[in-house]
Amino acid sequence: MGCRQSSEEKEAARRSRRIDRHLRSESQRQRREIKLLLLGTSNSGKSTIVKQMKIIHSGGFNLEACKEYKPLILYNAIDSLTRIIRALTTLKIDFHNPDRAYDAVQLFALTGPAESKGEITPELLGVMKRLWADAGVQECFQRSNEYHLEDNTAYYLNDLDRISALEYIPTVEDILRSRDMTTGIVENKFTFKELTFKMVDVGGQRSERKKWIH
Repeated sequence: MGCRQSSEEKEAARRSRRIDRHLRSESQRQRREIKLLLLGTSNSGKSTIVKQMKIIHSGGFNLEACKEYKPLILYNAIDSLTRIIRALTTLKIDFHNPDRAYDAVQLFALTGPAESKGEITPELLGVMKRLWADAGVQECFQRSNEYHLEDNTAYYLNDLDRISALEYIPTVEDILRSRDMTTGIVENKFTFKELTFKMVDVGGQRSERKKWIH
């Protein structure tokens, strides 16, 4: 009995060796994984960097992933125009065409249903195009440094016919220009020269940074 190992002892030794191998493998994996924590204020471009790295190093966005961005892009376009219309009053700018005042009322009436459905109806499209073409609205847009307006505003509003089409599928450029409030922790992994990079966007919130760090 003294020289022989029991079956329990042999099994314990095998488990110990498996654990040791796993720990060595995990240690090697962690040495090859580099964590990148993105920090910055809201709208500083952190999410754009994550999307760019996904395009360059992770194969980009497939068709279904592109389609998922459509509601966000339509929301960005609608939200930008409503911000401009609200700013008209603050900046004391009048519509060049008085008829656009009715369109402004229609804009706010139609945006709720449009956002819930994730589409811009023909009626809403006409309202948005007329408002965006108004000289007073354009003057207000040129003064966007006096209120908050996303930098993708002109990109989307100049292309309303395309992005409002039922068959519209966002392009890579459309996706890169989209803006969304990051909540929680968003991770994206990519490999470069045998190293794995884990890029983490923690939404700019201190509480989220603490969760990731710890």
